[in-house]
Amino acid sequence: MFQNDFVGIAFVYIYVILLLIFTEKILSKKYPRTSRKILHIMTGNIAFILPIFQTREMMAFLAAGPFILFTFLMSSHSPIKSVRGKTSEAGHGLGLVYYAIAWAVLAYIFFDTKEVIAIGILAMSYGDGLASLIGIKFGKKKYQIFEDVKSYVGSYAMFTFTFIMMIIALLFYGKLSLNYETLFLLLCIAGISAIVEGVTPRGLDNLSVPFVAAILYFLLMVM
Repeated sequence: MFQNDFVGIAFVYIYVILLLIFTEKILSKKYPRTSRKILHIMTGNIAFILPIFQTREMMAFLAAGPFILFTFLMSSHSPIKSVRGKTSEAGHGLGLVYYAIAWAVLAYIFFDTKEVIAIGILAMSYGDGLASLIGIKFGKKKYQIFEDVKSYVGSYAMFTFTFIMMIIALLFYGKLSLNYETLFLLLCIAGISAIVEGVTPRGLDNLSVPFVAAILYFLLMVM
């Protein structure tokens, strides 16, 4: 049992280390802002490593948990000057810390339905991450709710990619039933997640989006 868990932990750590090397040592030299968005997005592929794990404690506390401290130490709030701000997105210094917290909490609560964890992670990574990239590049029409300025194009990208990634996750986990009811419910989850992303301020969408997407899926399609 624990052997599989250690394999899963190794896969997670190796993948994140390689991703950090690529984004922070190679990509960030020419594209510093884009590199951190790529890190945000590609970390979501952890969703496809989850089936290896056999115990919730190992996934939540030894795979996800340490990244809370690690991302904090590399955030703009870090007490260590040499690594301070290495993984911080502009305006959202604790974004990846929230990301790690969300994964750890979802991993512990929904361990027995891993597709729920995957949906939360993918809505946060691909959905929110691509919304930001596309919104910055193409979003000319803006709106502001609370403190953050968002774009309509970015919110539409959030909706679209959250829906697409939920389909991919359910296919991967063998949980997709192609019928009108399923597609309608997934569209509703993606739409609500996009609204939540649009109204959540100060980088807290890295907490609100995964929890909302995962809980809605669990309530509407698992229970």
